[in-house]
This record gives sequence, structure tokens and C-alpha cells, in this order.
Amino acid sequence: MTNTKSAWDSLWVNVHIATMADDKGYGEIPDGAMGVRDGVIVWLGARAGLPADQPVTVTHDGGGKWLTPGLIDCHTHIVYGGNRSNEFEDRLNGVSYEEISKRGGGIVSTVKATRAASEDELFEQSSVRLARLLEEGVTTVECKSGYGLDLPTEAKILRVARRLGEQFPVRIRTTFLGAHAVPPEYAGRADDYIELVCQQLMPALAGQGLIDAVDGFCEKIGFSAAQTERVFQAAQKLNLPVKLHAEQLSDQGGAALTARYQGLSADHLEYLSDDGIAAMAGAGTVAVLLPGAFYFLRETRLPPLAALRNASVPVAIATDCNPGTSPMTSLLLAMNMACTLFKMTPLEALLGTTRHAAKALGLAQQTGQIKVGMRADFALWCVDRPADLSYAIGANPCYAVVFGGKIRTVR
Repeated sequence: MTNTKSAWDSLWVNVHIATMADDKGYGEIPDGAMGVRDGVIVWLGARAGLPADQPVTVTHDGGGKWLTPGLIDCHTHIVYGGNRSNEFEDRLNGVSYEEISKRGGGIVSTVKATRAASEDELFEQSSVRLARLLEEGVTTVECKSGYGLDLPTEAKILRVARRLGEQFPVRIRTTFLGAHAVPPEYAGRADDYIELVCQQLMPALAGQGLIDAVDGFCEKIGFSAAQTERVFQAAQKLNLPVKLHAEQLSDQGGAALTARYQGLSADHLEYLSDDGIAAMAGAGTVAVLLPGAFYFLRETRLPPLAALRNASVPVAIATDCNPGTSPMTSLLLAMNMACTLFKMTPLEALLGTTRHAAKALGLAQQTGQIKVGMRADFALWCVDRPADLSYAIGANPCYAVVFGGKIRTVR
């Protein structure tokens, strides 16, 4: 309840509210109402319980629509140059990934295109991808670097990400992914490149205020656990939280390593072990599942969802938008895939793109729930029930989006 009679900037009535305030249900408030002041939720409850004498600047009638927290895409590589549809076509025509790599394809081709693109060109390309997410009720997006692998381009990527947050009504969290791959100029010298990441790239970019978190790719085709730990140690010295691409193709112990450093999240996790799950549960590290990459790569090994449930590890869902393994810009589709491919429930999918996704970005005290004191980031949906958000393939029932208390979109 509000403890003052100062005017509310806005009042939303005639809405069914899914608060997502706990893991046991949608936290439904039928025929609910919500008061907003200075971009923050200050009153929440049944419409019948509204204080009669509360002054309000503007009242919005939600027309009986469902209201949920704004969706959160907590794992994307949305800022990059170029396009890799040619490789997609080649693979379907029988060309091996090894042969594509020998031709200069794979991540190397994206690094080359990203290095060559101007900052304005990267912004324009990334804006198109971001706009598609925002149309679906997304109010927070994580943007990773990792397609530069040198100081000028990593800085360029992160500046573009910051610029997206300044020019679009969305909250952007930036993640430094310098330990994504070994750049061509360091071929055969992975340890030397990790030294560059730790001693030069990360401190310089942190000094410019461009990093919110630090990530890495711990895998046989990426970096070892020992190399990844050097990255985490460097991040720790700079007081930056960590997360990790872990256990996607094999079990390298990355999830447990992340937990030892109180990491925000471990992501992918198809090969996650019981020890990794126990470590994540103890540290409160979020499991971020990425069904787009699972689908695109035709993976067959499912992430251990039942074990994660049993250990009460929070599970988030994200698009993993990237040019090579998940060229997807629909978080609603990711929710459907999480249900159909991973056998998550619609409730779990919505929690995974709201409350748990906020925790994966270190934003649990700001967004991801409809709750007094939280930022007024929410979406209105033309649906009969919240499960429809995961049910209808290719549909976008988003009617309106509010970001920081201000209406961003109305269809």
C-alpha cells in the first residue's frame, strides 16, 4: 500500500495481473489495479480495494487484458556485423563445419564483419533486431560483446549496446565476452590471448564504464576451466559479476566454477552434471536455457530440467540471438520452444523470462515482478490466460508496453 496521498502519475484498472511474485503460480490478481508514481509501482491489489480519495493524474482502462512484468531477454549477442545464412545453406547442402571454418567461416567471419563495420552501421543493424524483441513486450535485454576480440572492436560493440539503451525505451545490460574465441592473430596462443583479455581489454573497458558483467565460453572449442578462472579472477578484481557459457557441448566443470565465484548465471547446460547443479543451487546461480541454439544445432541432449527443478535452481529462458547458432529475435518463440523441446510448463517459461531472468542479470530488486517498489515495466496482452504466451506459435498478442511508467507501445 502507498503511505502518502501524493498524486499517482497513472492508475491501471480493469486488468488481470500476473505478478510472478513466487514460483508456485502466476500470482494472479483478477480485476486488479495498479498505481504508478515516478516510474515505480506504489499500489497493487484488487480494483475493489482502491482507496477512494487517492488523486490520480491519468487513469488507464486495460479492457480486461492480462498484465505481466515486461519480458527480459537475459542472453543475447545482438550487436554484430554481417550475416551467416550462407553457412546455414552450406551445412544443409552437406558441407561440414570444419570445411566452413577452413574457408574462413564460423565465428571468424562474424569477427571480420564486425571489425569492418562502422559504429553507426553496427547500431543500425542491431536496432532492427532489438526492435523485433521490443514488439513482443521485452523491456530489458542483455547485450554481449565477443565478436571483436580486440580492444577497438570490443569497445565499439559495447558502446553500441549502451547507445541502444539510450535511444530505445529499454534497459540494456552489457556483458564483456572477450573470452569468446581465440582471434585469428592469436591462433595457437590461447593463453596469450587470455592474458590480453585479463590485463588489457577488461580493465580498459571497465574503466570506460562499458561493462556490467563478464562472460566466457568454457568448452573444448573455447577456453579451458583454468583459462576461464583467470578471466573470473580478473573480473573479481574489478568488482564485476560473472556468468558463463557452460556445459553446452561437454562437461568442463564450468557451472561449478561459476558458482564458486558467485556467478549470476550459467548458460546452455545440456551437459550439466549433478555436481554442477548442486554447486549452482548452493550459490544461487541461475540456469539460463537457450532453446534456440538447441533447435538450430539439432542438439539431442536435453538440459537436466528435472534435476534443476529438484534442486530448486531458478531457470531462465533467453533467445541467445546470434548469427551462428540462434538467429532468433522472438522471446515468445523461445518460450514456446522451452515448453515443446525442454518440456517446461508455461508457468516456468514465463517465470524464466521475467523473475528468473531478472535474477540472471542481477536485477531482481528492480524488475521482473509486479510488486510495490518495483520499476513499472510491464506489458498488456490480448490473451485469455498467461499460458497463451507460450502456446501460440508465431503469434504476438502484445497490446501495450509500459517502461518506467511511460507507455512505450500501443497496438
